[in-house]
Amino acid sequence: MDDVVAISDLSHLIPAAQTTALLPDTERMAHLRADHWIGYTRAQTAVAKLEEMLIGPPRLRMPNLLIVGPTNNGKSMIIEKFRRRHRPESTPTQDHQIIPVLVMQMPSDPSLTRFYNMVLSALNAPLRPRARVAELEALVLHLMRTTSVRMLVIDELHNMLAGSTAMQREFLNLIRFLGNELRIPIIGVGTRDAYLAIRSDDQLENRFEPFSLPLWEEDEELLALLASFAAVYPLRRPSELHQPEMARYILERTEGTIGEMARLLSHAAVAAIESGTEAITNRTLTLAKYDSPTERRRAFERRIS
Repeated sequence: MDDVVAISDLSHLIPAAQTTALLPDTERMAHLRADHWIGYTRAQTAVAKLEEMLIGPPRLRMPNLLIVGPTNNGKSMIIEKFRRRHRPESTPTQDHQIIPVLVMQMPSDPSLTRFYNMVLSALNAPLRPRARVAELEALVLHLMRTTSVRMLVIDELHNMLAGSTAMQREFLNLIRFLGNELRIPIIGVGTRDAYLAIRSDDQLENRFEPFSLPLWEEDEELLALLASFAAVYPLRRPSELHQPEMARYILERTEGTIGEMARLLSHAAVAAIESGTEAITNRTLTLAKYDSPTERRRAFERRIS
């Protein structure tokens, strides 16, 4: 049942969440199931570093960044937040877009042809699956210059390790070549394996500054993070997520990644609305339709055994 609530009763929420908290239950639950940016310290530092690199002048050896962390620990959300700040722009005097930040994904089955076609896809250009590598290279360089790309982001960089040793070396050479040719910063995003791959090339290791997003620990940063979640979820009563006992439970159950925390807490917030509790509590955390990564893995193993 939807309660009659005034903004004055919602001071525990940020302004945008206060407005959402006045919506009917179904709309609030739909809102909870969407992705939400939580600007914790490490994420804000990463975005600020990307901004600094974007506006820096071209140099002979452009600085690069390697954002490294476990799966589901906020890497792609940081990149998406930054990309949205620098969306493609159309200009009245040109027949193409200006794309300041080009985000593409390293193919899961890497080859130079597939890589260049992934770049073409990110540029909204027609794919050329049968073109020779030299032709694709020339076309990609031309289009990136034409669209004024000022930063290239390669997500899932660790996928290059799926190729042979020779192919991995080709990709490392390619990354170095693109940086030298275009004189733009290149941002790699991936797991620890991506860092190990970059470290295997002395020149690239010197150019790529590592930026880690480690698993969360039980500390003040975690309490601040959980308080931020409580302030953005449109529940009509305060959620005391920053209390040490509750924070410890959330950390242990989600195994320390921000993506899993968001998943658990959004399900708990839905349970809070459905039950009328209107706050994330020990009870709604228990009611949440959530299994930890280990629980999901064990359930799958039972099904296939």
